[in-house]
Amino acid sequence: MIQSIVDFFKNLPPKQCTECGEQIAEQHECYGTKCDRCNDLQL
Repeated sequence: MIQSIVDFFKNLPPKQCTECGEQIAEQHECYGTKCDRCNDLQL
C-alpha cells in the first residue's frame, strides 16, 4: 500500500545536528543540518 505524503512527513524522526547530535527544533523537511549553537560557532 502506498503511504500518503502527509503520513510520511508526520512519521519522520526528529532531526539531529550533524556536528553535536542535538535534536534540532525545526521542521523535519527543512534543509538545515546544524543546530543554532553549532551554526554560531561557524561564523
